[in-house]
Amino acid sequence: MARKKKDKKQAFEESHTLSFNPENIPLPPDLALSRFLPIDLALSDKQEPQKPETEINLSPKAPAKHKEWHHYDGHRQRLRQRFLNTGGQDMPDYEFLELLLFRSQSRKDTKPLAKALLAHFGSLAEVLSADIRRLQEVKGCGAAIATDLKIVGTAAARMLLSGLLKRDVFNSWDKVVAYCRSVMASEEREQFRVLFLDKKNGLIIDKIMQTGTVDYTPVYPREVIKHALDLAASSLVLVHNHPSGDPTPSRQDIAMTTKLQETAAGMNITIYDHLIIGRNGYASFRKLDLL
Repeated sequence: MARKKKDKKQAFEESHTLSFNPENIPLPPDLALSRFLPIDLALSDKQEPQKPETEINLSPKAPAKHKEWHHYDGHRQRLRQRFLNTGGQDMPDYEFLELLLFRSQSRKDTKPLAKALLAHFGSLAEVLSADIRRLQEVKGCGAAIATDLKIVGTAAARMLLSGLLKRDVFNSWDKVVAYCRSVMASEEREQFRVLFLDKKNGLIIDKIMQTGTVDYTPVYPREVIKHALDLAASSLVLVHNHPSGDPTPSRQDIAMTTKLQETAAGMNITIYDHLIIGRNGYASFRKLDLL
């Protein structure tokens, strides 16, 4: 009976004991010890066996991903190249607007939106000067796109303004009108602003004096003259817009201009002109012999 128990114990130990190195090659101390101890004892106070430095992945290799190609990608490349070659001189408005939309519509064909914007506003200039809210009335033109377009429009207006500062505006009158139209033609409320000029007729500053309703804006002659004196301005160009689109002067426009002219004359300040900006044109008091 004792012999059977001994045989079972010996068989158990042999089955749980590592075999000797058959080639009699010296082993590291950890493995040398493990030849004489059961596996669970040999590893109880030792670190876990180290994994091989590199593991071989036998799973099939995933196919390489290729960039998705859209039918409009080639069109974009051609438009960009044409712009680089010609500076955009040969591009119709809708293609130039496509270029502007590339950044905000990176994963879409921009031609449909460009044409929709032009159909809604009538011209590229009207698109770029439009209010953000009005831009979003066009399907597909969200807040981000509308903001990007407004940034471009504002940058263009600033370029026009920088060309007028400290220069004789009367020698660049077309630029004065172009600037005023760019910043006021699409405004939905009446806005009264003044271009303050120095003794050499150079533009000192363009200042918005008042913003009113859709058909009226209050004008305070004393406030205008006070700003003129503070800026040492010698002459003024008055500008306001008619959101209705018709730039024809109203009776109120004529009466206000006359009163402001009388107030300015008492301070040796000249009212050179009063421009009324409409959607598709403008009116000049000087050309209409109203000044």
